[in-house]
Amino acid sequence: MPQRALIEKRPWLLASLIAGISYYFVKDSQIPGLYLMAWKGAGVALLAVYALVRHTGADSRQIAAVMAFGALGDVLLEWFADRIEIGAVAFLIGHLIAIHLYWRHRREALASSQKLLGLVLLVTIPLIAWSLPADRTAAPGIALYSAGLAAMAAAAWTSSFPRYRVGLGAVMFALSDLLIFAHVGALAHSALPGLLIWPLYYFGQFLICTGVIGELSSRATPAPGRQQ
Repeated sequence: MPQRALIEKRPWLLASLIAGISYYFVKDSQIPGLYLMAWKGAGVALLAVYALVRHTGADSRQIAAVMAFGALGDVLLEWFADRIEIGAVAFLIGHLIAIHLYWRHRREALASSQKLLGLVLLVTIPLIAWSLPADRTAAPGIALYSAGLAAMAAAAWTSSFPRYRVGLGAVMFALSDLLIFAHVGALAHSALPGLLIWPLYYFGQFLICTGVIGELSSRATPAPGRQQ
């Protein structure tokens, strides 16, 4: 979409992109904590606003709620940096709302490979997450959260929403979380999590939100020549 059209027709989406991309470059700066928290939460919070403004109905409100709980989780992870389970609760609520949305819009016919990948996501994400933290006392809680994450990713992949937007976005979200867990384990001394966690998470959420809203909008628009 040309820049002018994006500014005129999708201002909230443009604002989200500006906030989400710019946060990556300031996240390790000396900006005071409260401002940095607001900056971090703004990217996905603005996606929630975009969803509400762009499309009406229960489905758009649901995906907006998913984004809102994601933004809340972003802020809580910073506010309670030593208690990530508090932020994880907000994300988990968002996952449960997303699962409900995707399940109501599940794909009627799935190829065997699509079913298999959905099953692989459902099983392997919690197993990998459980194996990652060096502190084994944290592993059960991480696995429990990751079961919700895995169910969200599998439901997104097998839904009738665009697989290479919504499904891919959900997988990117899952990879971002796995890198968070690896950061307190095998990749504790690696620069890789710091480089990839935010881009995978933000653009995963971006693909999920725009994929859902785009599909809902296309379904609501009658084909040319079709009587309403």
